[in-house]
Parts: sequence; structure tokens; C-alpha cells
Amino acid sequence: MGVPAFFRWLSRKYPSVIVHCVEQKAVDVNGVRIPIDSSEPNPNGVEFDNLYLDMNGIIHPCTHPEDKPAPRNEDEMMIAIFECIDRLFRIVRPRKLLYMAIDGVAPRAKMNQQRSRRFRASKETVEKVNEISRIRAELLLKGANLPPEKPKEEHFDSNCITPGTPFMARLSQCLHYYVHDRMNNDPGWKGIKVILSDANVPGEGEHKIMDYIRRQRAQPDHDPNTQHCLCGADADLIMLGLATHEPNFTIIREEFKPNKPRPCEICGQLGHEIKDCIGIARDESSDNQMFGSEGEFIFVRLNVLREYLERELQMPNLPFKYDFERAVDDWVFMCFFVGNDFLPHLPSLEIREGAIDRLVGLYKDTVYKTGGYLTDSGDVNLERVQLIMSELGKVEDQIFKTRQQNELAFKAREKAKKRRTEGFNQYKPNWTLVKDTQFAPAPLGQVKPVVNARQEAYNIRKAGMHSSAERHLQTVSSRNALESMLRPDEQKSSSTEEPKGQKRQREEEDEDDQAHDEVRLWEDGFKDRYYESKFDVSRENLEFRYNVALQYVRGLCWVLRYYYQGCASWKWYFPYHYAPFASDFVNIGGLSTEFEYGTKPFQPLEQLMGVFPAASRSHVPKPWASLMTDSDSPIIDFYPEDFKIDLNGKKFAWQGVALLPFVDEKRLFRALASKYEELTPAETRRNTRGDDRLYVSVHNEAYKFVKGFSMKRIDLNAETAFEFEGVRGTVLQAEDCIKHGGCLDSPVNGLSVITDNVVYCVRFRDPQYPKGFIFPAVKLKGAKAPSRVLKPQDLDPEANRNWRPVIGMAPSNVRATIGQAGHRMLDHHAPKVSGPYSNVPPPNYGNNYSRGYNQGNNYGGNNSYQNYNRGYNYQQPSSYNRGYGGGGGGGGYETRHHQGNYDNRSGGQSHRTDYRDRSQQMDNRQQYDRPPGPYRDRYIASPPQRDANRYSYRR
Repeated sequence: MGVPAFFRWLSRKYPSVIVHCVEQKAVDVNGVRIPIDSSEPNPNGVEFDNLYLDMNGIIHPCTHPEDKPAPRNEDEMMIAIFECIDRLFRIVRPRKLLYMAIDGVAPRAKMNQQRSRRFRASKETVEKVNEISRIRAELLLKGANLPPEKPKEEHFDSNCITPGTPFMARLSQCLHYYVHDRMNNDPGWKGIKVILSDANVPGEGEHKIMDYIRRQRAQPDHDPNTQHCLCGADADLIMLGLATHEPNFTIIREEFKPNKPRPCEICGQLGHEIKDCIGIARDESSDNQMFGSEGEFIFVRLNVLREYLERELQMPNLPFKYDFERAVDDWVFMCFFVGNDFLPHLPSLEIREGAIDRLVGLYKDTVYKTGGYLTDSGDVNLERVQLIMSELGKVEDQIFKTRQQNELAFKAREKAKKRRTEGFNQYKPNWTLVKDTQFAPAPLGQVKPVVNARQEAYNIRKAGMHSSAERHLQTVSSRNALESMLRPDEQKSSSTEEPKGQKRQREEEDEDDQAHDEVRLWEDGFKDRYYESKFDVSRENLEFRYNVALQYVRGLCWVLRYYYQGCASWKWYFPYHYAPFASDFVNIGGLSTEFEYGTKPFQPLEQLMGVFPAASRSHVPKPWASLMTDSDSPIIDFYPEDFKIDLNGKKFAWQGVALLPFVDEKRLFRALASKYEELTPAETRRNTRGDDRLYVSVHNEAYKFVKGFSMKRIDLNAETAFEFEGVRGTVLQAEDCIKHGGCLDSPVNGLSVITDNVVYCVRFRDPQYPKGFIFPAVKLKGAKAPSRVLKPQDLDPEANRNWRPVIGMAPSNVRATIGQAGHRMLDHHAPKVSGPYSNVPPPNYGNNYSRGYNQGNNYGGNNSYQNYNRGYNYQQPSSYNRGYGGGGGGGGYETRHHQGNYDNRSGGQSHRTDYRDRSQQMDNRQQYDRPPGPYRDRYIASPPQRDANRYSYRR
């Protein structure tokens, strides 16, 4: 979803939602790689039933990664995709179903955003290629050492990851092989069912997954306690997961680490950008560069997010019955205002400025006036939404003024920071000057005396005078460096003007970037300037403003219906590039929220013509590609070579608005009508709508049914009901089904042929429901709430002391323990208990009570460990005998026990002390407090000098 900062905001406000995955990785033992058995229990403590993969979140980082070298060809891309799926499967370990969904043809509302992204990506690619060529030419002219340039035909065009392209058709074939290979050979795959929804099946990947879950939940035999795990990096997956109202829903995604190093696209090294590249040092090679480590995955626990929302959305004394599930739906609806893939966000709402918190606050204040909730199973009550928008409109001008003040304060801080940094760098020592000198750092133990220190220091100072020039020419040969410094005579005169030009450049950097902003939202009259600048309408045309607001409200209703009931209309889209203001939502209560029923999506190749720029025409059939470049084409205006990007108050181009013309589908279809006959059979197959494919192996209970159904000679379009292990729908025979014991060739070079196949494949369709059926957005009966993770707020003191946090996906049964050494340390340092019974001797069992124990201890010089004997002989009431015995080599001491006496021998000397004197001294010792510390038993406060804090030492 188009909310770049949403996940960052969510993870900071609700930190317990995030848990790091416990991942077991394969190890090498004596050169043999031992794989992980995914059929073993999940190390994360949760056994997941279903794993859903939004495949586009896997395809893009595997085909054109940002933090490591890109694959050299499509075979390496496919292998990288296989390895990523294997890694996710080993982490999650689903026990029932694996659902892989690739983006198909999207609704028209999403196609506009796809068109903007692809045109922008094509423009940025052309600019980057030109910039790389220019910098390479300059570096080669200076004699820099550079790796060979990558051929133009090897540059990967990420726009090919679109339904209908040859790349997506091959990807489907490779995944078909991959599923067969894993289900035939991997023990963790053998008992599960696999559903593959490729690019020929209409719908976005995550929404195809949600549609499957909704339709299975509506079945009477659905297990309400199914453990779901969805993989994807889009923020809207969190909204979709909450919209299911499933109690056990988890999202797995790769952990985002900001400022990850990226290799330079010229030299392939880390640590600098393209504009700062100086080539490869001549003593280094471009093949031995080290890149970042493998990224880690995290779990996003939606059950914990529900606990947070349950606290935040508490609204006491409501005039109607409180329903937490309905409140969650309203929270999801309000998040659409800050951004989504189908509508631009309102100008006054920025998630970095706490927009969601502001909306929640307005919602909780106005819900007492609305008399009910905003939404109900995907339907919106516009009269209640009107109240919230009216309250937001009252504070819009203050929001813009506060934003401007914060922006100016931020710029002032950045300028001050820049000045400090420049001042620091000006006096920063150049440590390269001491390289290869006597003052250079040396390994430990290799210290050499400095010879002729004055001459050495003089050489360093002399080298410092030319350090900047040498640093600039590190990778440049002397001849080329000299040629690059020569310039014609006519350019010499202009060199005297460089200081002035540099000064003006500094002044331009200091200018306010918002001086050229026509709208100036922080000043009065911003609404008139906004509509005049963005929509090109006069200030008096208020009817146009209200029409834009009504279209936006219809868009909100369409988005909510899309998330809760499926696509309401494949043809609807928001016909403007900019959003209205909240204060323009006037009289929206009577707006119709019904959409045209029975619309159908575009065909895959038709979508390519609607979203591709002319630069990506190589992925389009040749007869159709001419329509993108021919000046006489009736739709040539759909493919501008250059277009304007309006930053709209943002700082970066990728945040701006691409001002592209909207595609008129009627004109597009008329232009393509005469071109269908020129398609090849392969292109015709890519242009058809397909079905999901269901795979089962011989170890699954549905294998016999699927095998028998596939062996029947029936029409390929004949549907048969399928009901096994919580999966309901209809199946059809598949043309690419491999019979039992058959073989399947690998479409990827280097991978082996699959033999003795035990996997069957059929086409699968979700259960169908009558027109007007509403999927209830409620928690199903029999659903058990998972154990609470957050600390309860109403604990009594005793429960508060006994409460233990849940670290990880499940409560841990492991308790921390300490050994004997730890117990001895605690006994020595912890304060001893004092009280009326602290000095009471042990009970007397008969006339005599004896107790003894042996504990090994020795501090001898030979590091031997001998017995340390300690014994008690207690005779009541007047005899108390205690002795210590210990021995060790060199420096040890020995103590012997005698009746009524204490005998201590140390170093050949003997001392005898009467027991009565020692007993009296011990009573005096216990009478006064002992100081803390490791020598607390050796120091005793003297009675007269206790307040003076003086101690006498006693052996």
C-alpha cells in the first residue's frame, strides 16, 4: 500500500507486535551440506497450518537486488526465487497448505498507479544509464581503472514483472517444476497441498489470497482456529489481516535495515555513490568485494496488534453496545485516509505527523454523536464519516502552519549540523600521510625505534601540501592525469570566475526551497491557490471542488469494499491526480456507494498496453508495439516520452506525482481490435485468463481423488466438487498434469529432470456464492483467543511480581538456572536475613545433633581440587564444636577439630584458642551490622567506634 512510513510508525508505537524469527540453517560437516528437515517441529514454537506467499514481494528483490550483485541471467533469477521460497518454508513450516500468488491483471484503479510506477522507472533507468556513461567516460579519460561495461542487452528491465510478458510465462513454468521437485523429494512438502495462482489469474496477489481466505471462512466446516501466516512486505497486508478477523494471523517479512550499503553500479564497490566513484584501486580486484549479510525475517503478530487496539479503542459509556470487531474495522477504514494504492492521501494527513493518532482521537470524540460505527462488513455510513471530516477540516489550516514551522526548524538544524561537520572536516587529520612511514601503525609486538624523527616529520608535512591532489589521482596514471589538467586557452579565462560561481552555488543551496511553491499551504487562501494550481480551475468554481470530494468518497467506499468483499468494480478509478481537502467533504451523506456489477478485468496484453511506456515495448507483441511509437497511432498520446513530476511539497522525485494522461479504455480497445489476428499462438496463450493450480502428492489424503479425476476422459472445462482437509472448491483437469511415474524436464539450466513423479496437478476454483452475498466481518463461533502477550493493566501486587513477559511467538518453558558457583556468589554478596530468629540454632533431635558436609575447595599452587571438610558437633546446651579442614599444595592451610578446642595450623605454626573466647567474639560479631562487600566476614565494627566507621581487621 502507498504508505511508506506506516510500518515504521506501527513498529515504534506497538513494539511487541514484532518478533524475530528463529531460523535453522543448513550446516557443512566435513564438506557435506546437511539440509534442514522442515518436517520437524517448528523452532518458533507455533505450528502454522497455511502459508501464503505474495510472490511479487519475492520476485522483485531476487531479480534486481539492491544490496548485492544482480543475477547474470534469468536462470540465476529463478534459482534465487527457489532459494527464497525454500528459506521461508523452513521458517514457517506449514502443515496443510502453501498458497503462492503472483500478481495478475489488477483493477483499473490500481492500473493507474502501476502506469505511474512503470513510466517513472523507465525514465529513471534512462537517466541513470546516461549518467553512468558520462561518469565512465570522464573516469576513463583520467585513466581510472574500471571493470568492463555491462552490455546493454543484459540490463534487466524490471517492468517485465507484469502479467502477459514472456518473463512471467516462463516464471510460471519454472514454479510448476519447482513444486513438483519439492513435493517429490522434500519430506516437509509431502503431506501438504500447494496452490499456485500465476499471472494469468486476474487480481493482485495479496487480494487473491484474501479472497481465498474469505471464501473458505464462509464454509460451514471451516476451522476458526486455523493458524495463518502471510508473507509480504506491503503495509496493506496488515490491514488485510485485520479485516479477516481471524484470531491467529501472522505476517512474515524481511526486516528492514536503513542505510544498508549498496554497491556502486560503475565499480561494484561499497561505500560511495555513483557520482563519487573514482574507480578501482590498481592493487584490488572487482571480484573479491564483500557485500552485506543475509537479511533476517520477522513476524508481525496481528493478535498482539489487536491487544494494543483493544486498549486504544476503549470508549466507555457509549450510547450503543460496544463491539471491538466493528471498532477494528473503523480503524482500518481511517488508515485509508493517510494513503493507499488507489487514492492520493489528503493534504492535511501525513503519517509522520501523527495523522492516524489524530484520526483516532477525532473518531473517539465524535462516536458519541454518530450513534454507531462507521463501517459494517465493507459498507460505509457516510453521514457518520461527515462528522469526522468536518472536525478535521476545522484544524486543517493549523496543521499546515505547524508543518511549516517544523520544516523551518528542521532546515535550521540541518544547516547548523552541516556547518559543524564542515568545520570538523576542515581540521580532520589525514591519516594516509603516515602510511609507509615510521609513524605508521604497526602490529603488536613489532615496535621499532624511530630513526631521524625530524626528517620523517618534514617529509610528512611536505606530503600534506599535495595530499588533496594525490588523493584525487590515486587511481589515475601520471600521463592521463597531466592530459586531463591541460585545458585550451579560451577556458583559462573562465577559470578566474570559478570562485564566484562556487559562491553563488553556496548561496543557492541556502535559499529556501519552498520559495517557488505556488500553493503555500501555510498561508491564508491556500485552498484557492491549490485548486487553481493543481486542477487548473478558477477560484470561484466551488462546484468542482465538491465534485472532487464526492469522487474521493466513492473511492474510499470502493477501497473498503475491495478489502472486505472483493473487487466491487474492475472499471472504476479516481479520475484526478490530487486529493481534495477535508473541509470540502460537504453533504456526502446522500452519495450512492453502489458500483457497476458484472465488470470484467483487462486481458493481460491489454493491461500491458495500458501501463507500459514505449521504452518497455520489447515485452509487448511486435504488432502492438508499433502503436506506442508510430506518430500516426490513434493512441500515441498515451505514451509520452517525457512527462512532468510534481513534487507536491515533497523532497524526492519518487514521492512526487507523475502527471501522466489517463488511459481511455474505449480508445485503447478500438485501436487493438484489428491487431488480435496478428498474435502468435504463444502470445495468445499469454493473453488468456487462467485458473489456479492445485498440487497434491501421494502422501496426501486427497491424492486418490485427484489421481482418479485426472485419469478420466472428460471435458477440460467440466468442474467437480473438491472437499478435503478444510479446502473447498471445484477442480478441473489440467493440460500440464504429469502422470504417476512420469518425468518432467527442468526449464532451468543445471537442474535435474524429475523422474518417478508422485504428484498430480489440477485446476482449482474457489467456492462461488450468489449475487449480493455479504462475507460477514465477524469473529467466527468457536474461535479461541490466543494467549495474551501484553502485560495486564489491572494486576494486583502479587500477580504483578509473578507476571512473566512472552519473548517469542509462544511462551517459553525454559527457566534460567545457576550452578553451584553462582549460588556461592549470591550467598557471599547478598545481605543475610536479620530478625528475631536469625540466630536460633538448628532443632535438637535427641541429646546430640550432628551435621556435616564435604565441599571441595583448594587454592593451592598446583591447581589441584581437594576436599574441604567442615563439620558441626552440637551438644546442648553448653558445648558447640566447629572445625575446618582443608589442604593444598604450597600456601594451603589445615584445620583440625578437637573437643572444646580450636586448633589451627598454618605454615608449620600452631595456635590454640579457647572455645569460650571464640564463642563470645562470634556473639559480638553478630551483634553489629556487617558492611557489604566481598570481605564482609573479615571486618567487624568495634562497638565504641561504630559511628566513626572504623573497622578492625581480624584473621
